[in-house]
Amino acid sequence: METYNNVNKASKEEQKIAIQSYDALSSVIKELKSNNPEIEIDETQERIKIPLSALKLLGEILEAMSKGKPFSLVPIATEVTTQKAAEILGCSRPHFVKLLEEGKIDFTKVGKHRRVKFEDVMNYKRKMKETQKKHIIEIMQSDEEIGLYDT
Repeated sequence: METYNNVNKASKEEQKIAIQSYDALSSVIKELKSNNPEIEIDETQERIKIPLSALKLLGEILEAMSKGKPFSLVPIATEVTTQKAAEILGCSRPHFVKLLEEGKIDFTKVGKHRRVKFEDVMNYKRKMKETQKKHIIEIMQSDEEIGLYDT
């Protein structure tokens, strides 16, 4: 399994193909009744059973590709270094270590090295974005109340 180091970004040609493929796959998925449908590879005529959840994941990948968004597959239990986690959050490693030491993100120590679950880093990032959004709304409301913001 590749880690987020191998973030993939679709080329323009891949984006065009992904748009067509996503539209077709998403409409087919809605019609499926089996949890393990069979798909056929046109070039080889080989039929493969694939879990419905894997097809849905493929649909999410195609959707991201069609929009030109970078994507990566990372196993949930993957642990990352403090440097990699800091890169994910867009902060310095010392700042990230401070977040760990303050107990804002769980971690384990392997020898003298800290390891953090990728899932925990992403949960922190999501909470951070939610807090930022809340603060922006509060600032806009405050500006509106004192007449600085015109709706």
